[in-house]
Amino acid sequence: MAPQAGQAQSLQGMHRQDLSRHNLSIPGYEEVQARVDLDPGATAPNHKHPGEEIIYVIEGTLTYRLEGRPPVTLKAGDVLFVPAGVVHSATNVGQTEAAELGTYIVPIGKPLVELVK
Repeated sequence: MAPQAGQAQSLQGMHRQDLSRHNLSIPGYEEVQARVDLDPGATAPNHKHPGEEIIYVIEGTLTYRLEGRPPVTLKAGDVLFVPAGVVHSATNVGQTEAAELGTYIVPIGKPLVELVK
């Protein structure tokens, strides 16, 4: 289960801080917002979510790999939509720290992140 709002997780050069978590007016769904920071060269491993994710790049340069699509490189101010269940990863391809704001629209009670090998 994902940490509650305000809690943090770290994984080999990747640091996630959950910022908010609220039930939506859509029955059975909640929003979760998290800031994810990646050290230079760090990769968020292949994973998926039970709902949609909207990514806003706050700083740095990140390359995203979404299953079935060519890689896309985004910089601060760019946005990416990740459909529910799509396996994806992100790599900081810049020389400085990179950060994104992830907004998730997910079913209540399901794990936010599922790692995929």
